[in-house]
Amino acid sequence: MNHLFKDNRYLHYNADGFRKDLIAGITVGIVAIPLGMAFAIASGVKPEYGIYTTIIAGFLVALLGGSRFQIAGPTGAFIPILLAIVLQYGYEDLLIAGFLAGVILVIMSYAGVSSLIHFVPKSVTIGFTAGIAIIIFTGQLGNFFGLTGLKQQEFFHENMLGLIKQFHTVNPFSILIAVIGLAVIFILPKVAPRVPVLLVALLIPTLISFFFFQGKIETIGTAFGGIPNSLPTFRFPEITLSKLVALWQPALVIAALGSIESLLSAVVADGMKPEKTENHNSKRELFGQGIANIITPLFGGIPATGAIARTATNIRAGAVSPVSGFVQSMFVLGFLLLFAPYASHIPLAAMAPILMFVAWNMSARKAFLHILSIRSADSIVLLTTFLLTIFVNLTVAVQVGILIAVISFLRKMVNKLHLKVAKTSDVEIVKFGKEDPATLKKYLLEGPLFFGTAKIFEDAYPVILTGDVKTIILDMEQTSVIDATGEAALSTFIDDARTKDIQVIIKKLPKEKLALFKKGGLYDKIGEENFFM
Repeated sequence: MNHLFKDNRYLHYNADGFRKDLIAGITVGIVAIPLGMAFAIASGVKPEYGIYTTIIAGFLVALLGGSRFQIAGPTGAFIPILLAIVLQYGYEDLLIAGFLAGVILVIMSYAGVSSLIHFVPKSVTIGFTAGIAIIIFTGQLGNFFGLTGLKQQEFFHENMLGLIKQFHTVNPFSILIAVIGLAVIFILPKVAPRVPVLLVALLIPTLISFFFFQGKIETIGTAFGGIPNSLPTFRFPEITLSKLVALWQPALVIAALGSIESLLSAVVADGMKPEKTENHNSKRELFGQGIANIITPLFGGIPATGAIARTATNIRAGAVSPVSGFVQSMFVLGFLLLFAPYASHIPLAAMAPILMFVAWNMSARKAFLHILSIRSADSIVLLTTFLLTIFVNLTVAVQVGILIAVISFLRKMVNKLHLKVAKTSDVEIVKFGKEDPATLKKYLLEGPLFFGTAKIFEDAYPVILTGDVKTIILDMEQTSVIDATGEAALSTFIDDARTKDIQVIIKKLPKEKLALFKKGGLYDKIGEENFFM
């Protein structure tokens, strides 16, 4: 419980820190506004839901999370998951899935599973991240070219076929607006690096569209109606047993991806933070993310997680505490209350380059090509996860990717177990083979003895138990792992030895494995006198 209430993030906070947080919060808020709307639209919901999520989740994660610098909100990684849920179940059920995901995240924080995130192979995370980037990028081609009559489909190939079929409806004005937005994104950072590029890349095309091409390009207003300049009222979703049964798996996927991305973002923040600042608290971070995802759907918001790009922007802008996250939320709230009606004039073609830029940055191109160039089992895991993410869905991709990675790991571990003949020492001969040294044999058991290697051990010991041997010394100092299956194989070995009147001496068994033997009863079976430490 201490990790949920102990908060050292405000130690030595002062007026100068507040000034820095104010500047950082406004800077991140400027970046978060276009991204919030763009991610919501790409997820198949209205743009204001992305704004609601930015405000509420951003505030709650700053308040309850485990990082000084984490900025939470809608992210690109969630787009294919949320879009699939919306297409299959609808927006109302998406809120329920987000709510359930929040509950799962809170349970994860209490269960202490945050450390398990480190066991997800890099080849899996890079694979599904690159796959998500492809889905986001190609998903904006319709808006980039101004195509009409497109229907969002659940599968990638269906969307690509739809683009090809409707390509005759291309709108040259949309292409012009999109190209202008792309030009701003690539040119502005070189000319004015301190200017918020994404906001300018949204404003300039919007102004050009409004004054020169009004009525010729689809906008947020024509596609979704106007954006209300107020937060929605509190409304608890209608949760039924049938919906729980239908939505638990999507909720679990949201929670799993949300935990991975939020903790990765927190780790990135730790690497960028000032030297004297403490690292994030991963348990508290998951708790904050969970509460945020429980509360946000009650106000119409979509699932949220830690946003790596916005968190990095927050640190670069000089943030020193979670106050910058509060400022970001209040700034976006001010935008909603004062300027939301004007957002209806934003062309969808101006949103497309922003999301394409986000997809390009999140694609992890260098890491992808590096793992691919190794041509190992990791390359197979990478490609499998990548392709399944694109052509099936993220849930299947991660499950299959981790399964292949585990099988590959087990194959490597199987080759690590070795049972070798060793030379007996004078002490051992005097103690165990004084009467007839020829009847004393010694073996080294090196490597892991677990369910993946137990069969190798079982196949080897019938050979050991032949001949005139009367005493066997099994040196287990280098036995790295023993699980229940390995313990059972060793127990069978002891039984077979006893049927042939062969004494088995266990030598140099590490203390933690000795404790395992005592707990499982194998210690008593072997007998205290047969342990030679």
